[in-house]
Amino acid sequence: MPTIFWQTIIGVIGLLAVASIAGYLLKRRHGPDNDTIRNLNQRVAAWWLMVIVIAGALLLGNYATIVLFAICAFFALREFITLTPTRPADYWPLVLVYYVALPGQFLLLGLGWYGLFTVFIPVYVFFALPAAAALAQDTNGFLERNAKVQWAVMVCVFSLSHAPALLMLQIPGYFTTNAPLLLYFLLVVQSSDVFQYVCGKLWGKRKLSPHVSPSKTWEGLLGGGAMAVVLGALLHGLTPFHHWWQSTLMAFVIVIGGFIGGLVLSAVKRSLGAKDWGVMLTGHGGMLDRLDSICFSAPIFFHLTRYFFTPA
Repeated sequence: MPTIFWQTIIGVIGLLAVASIAGYLLKRRHGPDNDTIRNLNQRVAAWWLMVIVIAGALLLGNYATIVLFAICAFFALREFITLTPTRPADYWPLVLVYYVALPGQFLLLGLGWYGLFTVFIPVYVFFALPAAAALAQDTNGFLERNAKVQWAVMVCVFSLSHAPALLMLQIPGYFTTNAPLLLYFLLVVQSSDVFQYVCGKLWGKRKLSPHVSPSKTWEGLLGGGAMAVVLGALLHGLTPFHHWWQSTLMAFVIVIGGFIGGLVLSAVKRSLGAKDWGVMLTGHGGMLDRLDSICFSAPIFFHLTRYFFTPA
């Protein structure tokens, strides 16, 4: 790994250490019953775990990272399907989802088969799932049921797989590994969520979309988004982008994509009558609550990077 990768990891660990100390001091001052402080400490503890797991996978190499994202996709998919009503006739479509679509997508990624990777789910799985459902001969809510399953696969598997797909890009003049690029993407998209949360808590007054996501504010979006874009500019050394302003623009795209992802999947949750996708990550909700911004920003970032910074 290049030196900039290790410097960034050490910097992240340092920030988490500061956050842990601050959380401990706030807990001592205000007591363990303060909901906001307790939630903050839970989030910091979860971040420690996530940083250790992600950094470990990146250090172990591309295949370990792909497997990690495949596992994350499985849990995100399970959360989506759990909140979505299904019928006995959906058995075979769900078999195809879990045993063909999900492993097939990440297997193609591991093989570096870019052509099939990009069309496997949008083309072949798109036709296979409703065909399997039609053969079950249950027309009750047929369109709605299939639309939900298709949505689950597109968001939780296809879109998410574009994050580790950054590892397959052949970028001239870049490091021998694309792990720093993936680290850059994850840091920008996740820090945007954190910064928006903090700015919203400190200064948020004007609700952005109260019926969809009551906690989101204009102050949180603008303040947190701006901080994440600045971070993206500072992390320019992790990227293959030739100028710092290109890294800044890419960070802006990531922030916008991540925000839209969080807002859209919040709307989906509300339509299903749920506050969170699950309870897997203490302080964060479910796996999909943590991945929603990645799912929407990863494909955009991947294709922009591929189009502008890889050979034609």
